[in-house]
Amino acid sequence: MWRGLRLDQQVFLLALGAGVPGAVTALWILWSEPYTPKVQWTLSVLILSTLFGLAASVRTRVVVPLQTLSNLLAALREDDFSIRGRTANPDDPLGAALIEINALAETLHEQRLGAVEATALLRTVMEQIDVAVFAFDPEHRLRIVNRTGERLMGKSVEHMLGRTAEELSLTEWFGDAPRVVDITPAGGGPGRWEVRKTTVRLGGLPHDLLVLSDVSRPLREQERQAWQRLIRVIGHELGNSLGPIKSIAGSLETLLQRDPPPEDWREDMRRGLQVIESRTDSLSRFTGASARLARLPAPKLAPVVLKPLIQRVAQFDARVPMVVKPGPDVTIDADADQLEQLLINLLRNAADACLEVGGGSVTVGWRRTRGGLEIAVDDEGPGVANTSNLFVPFFTTKQGGSGIGLVLCRQIAEGHGGTLTLDNRMDARGCRARLTLPH
Repeated sequence: MWRGLRLDQQVFLLALGAGVPGAVTALWILWSEPYTPKVQWTLSVLILSTLFGLAASVRTRVVVPLQTLSNLLAALREDDFSIRGRTANPDDPLGAALIEINALAETLHEQRLGAVEATALLRTVMEQIDVAVFAFDPEHRLRIVNRTGERLMGKSVEHMLGRTAEELSLTEWFGDAPRVVDITPAGGGPGRWEVRKTTVRLGGLPHDLLVLSDVSRPLREQERQAWQRLIRVIGHELGNSLGPIKSIAGSLETLLQRDPPPEDWREDMRRGLQVIESRTDSLSRFTGASARLARLPAPKLAPVVLKPLIQRVAQFDARVPMVVKPGPDVTIDADADQLEQLLINLLRNAADACLEVGGGSVTVGWRRTRGGLEIAVDDEGPGVANTSNLFVPFFTTKQGGSGIGLVLCRQIAEGHGGTLTLDNRMDARGCRARLTLPH
């Protein structure tokens, strides 16, 4: 019987049923006493009216707050956060529920406002940045494109949205990323663009997000700066060699034109030719070092057992003690010749640093890391005052150094997919060269 009734009807009947025993008792007493019929009927109507009125009042007291809560929740469901319930007594269960719903509405309102502002900011940033942004749904249909993407494609948003990557001739952008591709924008000249791809979720579905940035100008600027640095280095080195050669050659010519020649002219000729020979040797070393730096071949990877390689390399330089710390047995894919040359250069530099302070030892060790393999070379030298220029080509802090040793080491490390850093040690005097390789 109760299942077919609404809650308000059930509350009304329950309240009515609760008052029926009292009302029946009152009516029985009333009609069993010798009252006049007028009094009996009047009091009977009053008793029954009071019973039904109290039942209706109970129904209202229960149902109306529930209807209010229902209306507030419906407003929240419709994203209307402006409606609030009247302040109620927090000690009342229904009042406490009303207060909590008001607080929920305020929180949702603030979150909605923040989301709207964040969306507006994101939309503004996407329209203003000089980066093309494309978002494709799981069917590779374009769903989002910014203004730079429009200019790159030479088409309007309305013309592109909903079309597949194949229809827009963009399937080649879904390859390996990040990478640099040659693209000719509509109405512009050819350029180089870096393509990056990631996955985002929109509407609960994964979308492919393609971000393209024009790197032509930065690459040209880096190329220009590289040429300027190279020309400055070459000009400086040529000036250091050709200037003295020209000066001494002129002095020797003047010496030969003197008649009679001075008694010590042979000694002057010998010293002058020695200077010319020394400067030409220096220039030859410079050009040879430049050639080695430019002709570094790609590594030929093969399995290399690391421990015997390090132990063998540590024996090449006996000027200072070489300490090989024990490490795990590791076999890596590497070019053994290039890796050996890299380690020789690092150990030789470490030994030179120790000799600058009158002695010390060099420690080399290796360990596995989360990202691969790390080889560390520690020296007990004076350290380096400025580590920012160590990997600049032809920069050297050593007398007679070529300035390409560390640059060549870094090229070998990066050719193997690794990195090379050189920093001052924090636990002791000296430097630490850290080589990381994938494993």
